[in-house]
Amino acid sequence: MSVCAFLPFAFATFAHSQQFDFAVGGGTLFSTKNITASQAYLPPAEKGGVYPSVSIERVFKNHYGYSAEFAFRYHEGSYNGFQKFRPLIYDVNAVYNTRLAKKFTADLQAGVGGQSTFFYSPSGNCAYPGCATHLDSNRFLLHAGFGLRYALLGRLFVRPEANYYRILDNTVDFHSDNVLRLGASIGYTFPRD
Repeated sequence: MSVCAFLPFAFATFAHSQQFDFAVGGGTLFSTKNITASQAYLPPAEKGGVYPSVSIERVFKNHYGYSAEFAFRYHEGSYNGFQKFRPLIYDVNAVYNTRLAKKFTADLQAGVGGQSTFFYSPSGNCAYPGCATHLDSNRFLLHAGFGLRYALLGRLFVRPEANYYRILDNTVDFHSDNVLRLGASIGYTFPRD
């Protein structure tokens, strides 16, 4: 009974001591490619393409919080000129958010997530009913990110950002486990009361 009486006060205090951000954006991937190997069909570099993204972030009065982000390749890529593919990247993070100047705020993130890459059949059809026309590859990743938020009008902000991904066993499908996504987001802050 005493716990039930305490909960409304706890949630009221919790709700007044946080901010919530929602943002949409876009970017592109950068990664190295192998230029010294002599094999004919090397795994390509995972780079290029337009990656739309959506993110949410909750930060408490102590400047710490959490976030989640999802990005995907907008158009299918060409895997060594033969097969179409599309990566999806998602992560959850611990966040540290600090004001640098009147309109500038830094967002530092570190967390974990995954990458799902879909490979599509080059012919697009199957020889028998019920067969799959695509394969997928799922990988665990470590994420670190930095964004510099600039307050535009009221609660609206723009945020250039850099996201580094260490995708474990990514060399099965691509040349490198290290991928960098550079881009920008525009978002809205629901402020602390």
